[in-house]
Amino acid sequence: MVYGMRAAINEKFGGPEVLEVRDIAEPHARSGQLRVRVLAAGLNPMDWMFIANDDLGRRLRDARAAQPGLALTLPSVFGHDFAGVVDEVGDGVAGFVVGDRVFGGALSRAVADYAVVVPDEVHHTPNGVDDITAAALDVAARTAAAALAAVKPGIGDTLLVGGAAGGVGTFAVQLARIAGARVIGTASEQSFEYLRGLGAEPVKYGDRVGERVRMLATSGVTAATDLFGTETASLALELGVPAARISMIAGQLPGVTTVAGFQAVAGTLEYVAALIAEGKLKVPIAATYPIEKIREAVTRQASRHVQGKVVVTL
Repeated sequence: MVYGMRAAINEKFGGPEVLEVRDIAEPHARSGQLRVRVLAAGLNPMDWMFIANDDLGRRLRDARAAQPGLALTLPSVFGHDFAGVVDEVGDGVAGFVVGDRVFGGALSRAVADYAVVVPDEVHHTPNGVDDITAAALDVAARTAAAALAAVKPGIGDTLLVGGAAGGVGTFAVQLARIAGARVIGTASEQSFEYLRGLGAEPVKYGDRVGERVRMLATSGVTAATDLFGTETASLALELGVPAARISMIAGQLPGVTTVAGFQAVAGTLEYVAALIAEGKLKVPIAATYPIEKIREAVTRQASRHVQGKVVVTL
């Protein structure tokens, strides 16, 4: 067998310690496919949750296996978000040529020198957006857009965002502000300045968070999205927010909409990338790591106290 690329591989389920960088065979684009020379890969919580050797990991893998062609088999390449340059174009592909800068999502294919994708999985990277930034967009930006679309914040709204300083929250806060809403975001105190920089008014999560939110939102909260668990969504219900104007990305509550990134409307990533290119939306990068330090990168991302995105470079 001819080996031609590096990839972050897991041969068993577990934590960052199961990840290894290995040389494996290069994939090549077939009819209807593109091959991308990956230059950067952004990390997301779902990446390490999918490979975890616990009940959550098993539930996630079972849910993924229920979708045709998405079952996770071992050994597996790690990661989803990426950015790079098209270097092979298969027959029948329109809209892309060798040399195009692109970004997108390649489930269990991202942290590798090359990723073979179909055109629907990639988008042109606009001038003014670097590869590290582009690699951080796919999952977080689509999930944030879907969460906001479910509650439609706009001028006159006060939106409560749970987990506002995380990767998804970074996009949700800014997109809601661009839409004209006032944003109150729950976070740890160490993230307060970070959130203020994004345009949110921070409030400490935990005990008596409801009192603190009421003190800030004296005219009430009109919409909410919970990007961490169920605490913020439950609080929003207590504050009198209609269930129809509350969304969440994990868990379930009666009447509250649970969303996922794949539900984002077509054109979401192009819209977000254009905002970045125009300087209207920031993508803070908390840290970058070379592929050889994938374990350290995942450990940092999984700490849940990262302000911004963690990106692996290749």
